Amino acid sequence: MLKVNFVVLLCLSFVPALYAADETGVIGQPGNTVVAVVDGTKITLSDFERNRPLALFQAKNTYYESEKKAIDAYMDDYLLDRQAKKENLSVPALLELHVNSQIAADPSEESLKVFYEGVDTTEPFEAMRDKIKDHLRERRIAKAKDEYMKGLRKQASISIPIAPPRTSVSLTDVRLRGVADAPLTLVEYADYECPYCQQIDPDLAKIEAEYKGKIAFVYKDFPLPMHSHAQKAAEAAQCAGNQNKYWEYHDALLASKQLEIPELKAAATALGLDGDAFNKCLDTGQAVGQVKKNFNEGLDLGISVHPASLSTDVLSVE
Repeated sequence: MLKVNFVVLLCLSFVPALYAADETGVIGQPGNTVVAVVDGTKITLSDFERNRPLALFQAKNTYYESEKKAIDAYMDDYLLDRQAKKENLSVPALLELHVNSQIAADPSEESLKVFYEGVDTTEPFEAMRDKIKDHLRERRIAKAKDEYMKGLRKQASISIPIAPPRTSVSLTDVRLRGVADAPLTLVEYADYECPYCQQIDPDLAKIEAEYKGKIAFVYKDFPLPMHSHAQKAAEAAQCAGNQNKYWEYHDALLASKQLEIPELKAAATALGLDGDAFNKCLDTGQAVGQVKKNFNEGLDLGISVHPASLSTDVLSVE
């Protein structure tokens, strides 16, 4: 099994959010932990992870995010307590001095009315006025506290060495652009109809150009059911790949955004592909299996809703 640095980008329908992930199995348990016994035969966590590498990935990722959030909150409390002791104050007094007292005067009557207009309520303004004022003040205090905490964090040297989850992603029989043994491989799960995938494509191209010779790029189909043209577009790209024009076709689709069946066939003709072979491949669904394989792998990674993207560190590549 090859070890390689790479990033998995799950580009769906909204701006991606980052998740990190580890290959040690259930958090806090070593690989030799026995997870089951069948007729006296012990099955360890390592056995399970080796045969079902993606089975617990989403759960581990969720745990990791919750762990990070909890530790971040604890760090804030720790820094506040430490700063309060430095200033010989209680934490509430510290916050009153550096946060609450810095809040501007209550919003104007006009501002309250403008906010009220955006509230979905049948209550009259007078009944909502104090609630709106309290809500806006709470928001201002929260923002002011965030800024204060940023200052305390800048003054401190903080390291949180908890390991993110890792998993195995197959690079067998994939369409790869760039140096095959590059130190970094970028794997994108996306579909051709996704507007945000279309928007970030120029940025991905810039990354490829800037790190030419040091990066490889892999595109894996993840056609969302809500995108009615995405499935056939993915199949069309695979059909073009059968004639060694995958990336040219891939780039053409993202540039043109023309995904109707006749347009998919016209794009193949424009690239000089064998039209009869391409049309037969597309019309008979010859590429359905490859698209489904990529899609199911994405589901195993936990991609079911969006926004979602995933950045990884050193992962196992099968």
